[in-house]
Amino acid sequence: MILDHNINQCNIELRPQGIIVRFRSLLETYGLIIPYYKLKVYKGKAQEYSIYMDQYFIKVLADNKGIHQFFKKVADEKILNTPTSFEDF
Repeated sequence: MILDHNINQCNIELRPQGIIVRFRSLLETYGLIIPYYKLKVYKGKAQEYSIYMDQYFIKVLADNKGIHQFFKKVADEKILNTPTSFEDF
């Protein structure tokens, strides 16, 4: 994926225990399955979100209001589904 310098599109699917991020790069399809307890979402620039899981990350360009609302929904689902203590795992 380092060789692919194109701006690609991704599909983010909300699931009961986490999210699935799917994207294509150089004729290959990839999926990153992220449970809510490992999901980190950062808002970098005004129109950019970064999705992290362990050492993997994806940057998403948010150029319309619907994408911002979707990431708010992802953050709300993460809060609802993340265990409050270590014993809840």
